[in-house]
Amino acid sequence: MKNITLALFAAATFATSTLAYADSAMEISRVDASMLQKVGVVSAGGFTNLDELNASLSMKASEAGATHYRIVSASGNNKLSGTAVLYR
Repeated sequence: MKNITLALFAAATFATSTLAYADSAMEISRVDASMLQKVGVVSAGGFTNLDELNASLSMKASEAGATHYRIVSASGNNKLSGTAVLYR
């Protein structure tokens, strides 16, 4: 019984994480962005590495309804901040 419960929990976790990933905005290049419609800009700050900053900008882009985003700036020494343009 314990193994069945564990297997069901693992399957539910996998399905949830897969659905969350499918809904997130994708980072694109400048060339690809030229073929899409600009729909806004988001910014984020206070992160210690670029992966965290990128994840935050991606999440904000998804929340804003964008399907794609392009990071246009990233700066900072101990705390990083950045800006991304949103596209649909």
